[in-house]
Amino acid sequence: MLPLHVALVSETDQLSFEELAPVSAALQKQATRDFGPLWAVDATVDAFASLEDIPLDYWPVMIRDDIGVDGAAGVHEDKDGQPFALVQMSNQWSLTASHEVLEMLADPYGRRLIAGPSPKPGQGRVLFLVEVCDPSEDAAFAYTVNGVTVSDFYTPHFFDPVTSAGVRYSFSGAIDAPRKVLKGGYLSWFHPRSRHWWQQTFFGGTKPAFRDLGVLTAKESIRSQVDRRSARQEALKGLPAKGKLVTAALEVQDVQAEATKARADALHEQIAEIKRGAGQ
Repeated sequence: MLPLHVALVSETDQLSFEELAPVSAALQKQATRDFGPLWAVDATVDAFASLEDIPLDYWPVMIRDDIGVDGAAGVHEDKDGQPFALVQMSNQWSLTASHEVLEMLADPYGRRLIAGPSPKPGQGRVLFLVEVCDPSEDAAFAYTVNGVTVSDFYTPHFFDPVTSAGVRYSFSGAIDAPRKVLKGGYLSWFHPRSRHWWQQTFFGGTKPAFRDLGVLTAKESIRSQVDRRSARQEALKGLPAKGKLVTAALEVQDVQAEATKARADALHEQIAEIKRGAGQ
């Protein structure tokens, strides 16, 4: 199986390459350690200084001040049919970047469908759009890699017909049953009889609600159209500046920074000893 290659690039003055690179490393670890074994995906995630530096066979994920669409990032295709994704800059852009990278790896062109029973009574079997992060996309279900906040995601068991004991439905374990939508998340599907797209959303209230999205066009990916019609504004804005997850992530980053600095100092000292020895 040939690996997929994802490129992370900043197109905002708010995010330097020095800040981009550690997040890229964290997303690479998430893709290799957490996501790849569950979804049978082999991928690389690398940081680049500019779009001009990205090799032709890499799929760009661009962090920008303005992505041009209110409340929606997502996978798109350029005029040559290659996927790319846009991420709105925020105080926790890494959470959205992780979301976009994982969904790009699971469904590069934003139109992968899996059949299963509809959550809406009376609809029978429907076709679910594979958006691995959407049902548990809220920051409350995120976790950290190398001190970087990354998105939870569902496993292939998410589409199992029934709930089974001991089965992992999302990486964090927050989703405990097939096709379950957590607070702040949503699930999208195509209803063949009506030809309409539907959603189960949990953006407010005490339980999920159903939404009829109507008929989608064939002009762009299904995922791009679904994302644009979904009320994801809060998720894409990032986390509260003083939220629990942000505080916890910053504490982990401080501990990691101390450890990595100590290792770097030790290596510099060892190199200096080698150089002194070579000069004798």
